[in-house]
Amino acid sequence: MVDILTVQSKDGTKIGAARRGEGPPMVLVHGTTAEHSRWNGVVEGLKDHFTVYAMDRRGRGLSGDGPVYDLQREVEDVAALVDGIPEGPVDLIGHSYGGLCALEAMALTNKVRKLLLYEPSLPDPNEPPRDPAIANEVRDLVERGEKEKALDRFYTVTQGISPEELAKMRFLTDWGERVKAAHTIPRELGISGDFRLDEAALRRWNTPTLVLIGGASPPRRRAVAERLTALIPDSRIGVLPGQQHMAMTSAPVMLAAAIREFCQITP
Repeated sequence: MVDILTVQSKDGTKIGAARRGEGPPMVLVHGTTAEHSRWNGVVEGLKDHFTVYAMDRRGRGLSGDGPVYDLQREVEDVAALVDGIPEGPVDLIGHSYGGLCALEAMALTNKVRKLLLYEPSLPDPNEPPRDPAIANEVRDLVERGEKEKALDRFYTVTQGISPEELAKMRFLTDWGERVKAAHTIPRELGISGDFRLDEAALRRWNTPTLVLIGGASPPRRRAVAERLTALIPDSRIGVLPGQQHMAMTSAPVMLAAAIREFCQITP
């Protein structure tokens, strides 16, 4: 059974989450271009063990949006949802840009039991800063009404997805929803490229943390994971064999199993 939990974020924006399953509460935070249905395949492997809340981040689906975008508003959204769940504590799972939001939300709530970040969108300290021109290019395409071209450009340039893989993605059931969310890409690209970690705060954490990466992902994903786990005391890296950045669709059973294992829930 699916029902909806709605909370109000600090700035008054409505934030919604699809709720399924029964058990200890878990919040799933999707990445750029996505909405809550991106997790559907993974939820199938979790709902018999957890009450799963798959949120829609602001600007899409079940959630509202604000007049001016700021990462801090997204962080407050995640914290508001975690704190708005009657049961607790909560396991918090974030993917890509949603991983960045989940990471930062830890400073605003004390209700998280465990944190899992799947390839969070943090800059690799060993690489030069991202060229801001790509965010401007994607923005121009969106403003001209060419949302699908904007989505293509985002995937090929910033995510390194090949034309062959991109062609396959167009047949996924949520492709239309990704196109609808294209207007959120430029604002998120601008933030994630400039983001800086509060290293001192991370060193004080006592929340068990797993940073998941795909075994076939580019080296920068491991570099980011190694940087995080070097800072967070109770943390480790996990690897999804043969996967890259989209295991929610390419290997949902594997990803769900990794989440269950970290949260100490067995099939």
